[in-house]
Amino acid sequence: MSEQQLVRAPDGYFRAVPPRFQVLLYQLPLTLVMAAVAISAPAFWPGLLGNAPGRAALALLAGLLLACVLVPWQRFGPTAPLAIPVLDFAVIGLVRGGGVEGLPDLGLLAVLPVVWISCSRLPAPVSLPLSFFGPLLAGLPWLLEPGSSPTPGRIATAVLVPFVMLGVSLALWLLNSRLGREQQGNAAKEAQVQSLLADGTGRERLLSRILDTVDVGIVALDTDGRRLLTNSWQSQLEASAAPCAASSPVQEAELILTSHGQATPLPLGRRPIQRAAAGETFADYLVCFGDTPGGRVVSAGGRPFTDADGGSGGSVVQFNEVTGFVESLAAKDEVVSNFSHELRTPLTSIIGNLDLVLGDADGLPDPAVRRIEIAQRNAERLLALVSDLLMPGCPAVSVNPCRSDLAALVDAALSSAQAHASSMRVVLSADVSAPLWAEADPLRIGQVLDNLVSNAIKYSPDGGIVRIYASTGDGWVRLHVEDTGMGMTAADASQAFTRFFRSPAVRAHSIPGAGLGLSITKAIVEEHGGTVTCNSRPGHGSTFTVALPADRTPAAA
Repeated sequence: MSEQQLVRAPDGYFRAVPPRFQVLLYQLPLTLVMAAVAISAPAFWPGLLGNAPGRAALALLAGLLLACVLVPWQRFGPTAPLAIPVLDFAVIGLVRGGGVEGLPDLGLLAVLPVVWISCSRLPAPVSLPLSFFGPLLAGLPWLLEPGSSPTPGRIATAVLVPFVMLGVSLALWLLNSRLGREQQGNAAKEAQVQSLLADGTGRERLLSRILDTVDVGIVALDTDGRRLLTNSWQSQLEASAAPCAASSPVQEAELILTSHGQATPLPLGRRPIQRAAAGETFADYLVCFGDTPGGRVVSAGGRPFTDADGGSGGSVVQFNEVTGFVESLAAKDEVVSNFSHELRTPLTSIIGNLDLVLGDADGLPDPAVRRIEIAQRNAERLLALVSDLLMPGCPAVSVNPCRSDLAALVDAALSSAQAHASSMRVVLSADVSAPLWAEADPLRIGQVLDNLVSNAIKYSPDGGIVRIYASTGDGWVRLHVEDTGMGMTAADASQAFTRFFRSPAVRAHSIPGAGLGLSITKAIVEEHGGTVTCNSRPGHGSTFTVALPADRTPAAA
């Protein structure tokens, strides 16, 4: 039997007390009151200690006090200690029946054992009768005291006290029942809270394990910029950027962070976590963790998130390592640069010798001269392309716009591509009225037309038609290069002007190319202040539209 089964306190204060001391604590109030009466008896009620009932009451009270301390109550069941309050009624009855002159009636002391019984584990059908008949029997010796006749006042007191004790017991039982129900409800709620807490803890562990398995750094911040979560990958990334003498854990300001391609440390306010803490939204922000060279290049992105009420809940920052990708791009750029540099010398020699031949072309037939001029024009464009490739970073080009006839450039582009088109069983046609004036660099726009026509022929492996037509309006001149070739998806068309991009369909057909022509075409057109767009459907060909500013000189008007 546990200690908590002996006595049930309504508030649970005594549950941690050993069993004997629980019983002693419940017996202590009556003991103290009776001790005060016994100590005061020689001075105020000398007859209390002189008659047999008074001495018997004090002796019985002393025996009950010793029993509280000496008896091992935990061995006899939860109701065994209730023998003490039942015998307390006998103590009260003996004291009241002693007939001590001047001693106040102590019948109300029955409330102490009644409280004990009412707060016990006894059911109401047992505790309520004990609370009534105990005080009633304790009052009989006082009511039937020898040598005195019962007066109406005594009878009323003897009857009223048991009913008062019954009311006290009933109130305590109701209160105890209510507290019990509340405790059960609280226990159920606590169990529910514990279950929810266990579920939340389990989900948190699962989330932590998931975040620790991904090869992406994740940092969650609250609205004040404090970290809520950092996964293991991010911790390792930050450890790789920590200086040798840094404190542990490493502070944000101590990390060695630089912009990609630069050696100057990033200011604290431009670091990804600080930008996210300030409420910024950003993506593809390249930073280098650690000393350069040898650092780890990551692409950082930050985005705020909302809480359950729709307000700001903080920000999430993700770090994706792109060191290998950046190194691959650098290696590709280096190969392209070396290759382009090696092409410049022979191209310069070819152009120079073609100039010499054209300078002494009086004895040559006209068809041969035209073919040499085509070769010279394309060699010059190839040299311009090589020069563009030698420029660092993106394909930035220089243009010199002037009043140019686009119809003549279209004819020259179709003439240059005629041999290639014939070999591919492609028919070339043009619907461009001459002259068609525009503000354009003839060399660069010729390069654009050569690229577009060459692509249209190349991506028509089963033959077809390539047509160039023009439209004007709103101060723009538009050239449309249309083919009936293999076409491409909308997703591939959106990336067609990306440097080195080649669609999966092109790679599947093993069509040669480097993915540079359209990116250079776009750069040239944009340098003119124009635009180039692509409209394509798989199996139905493509249409590229080049929009250039129309010539606004009086002569053109």
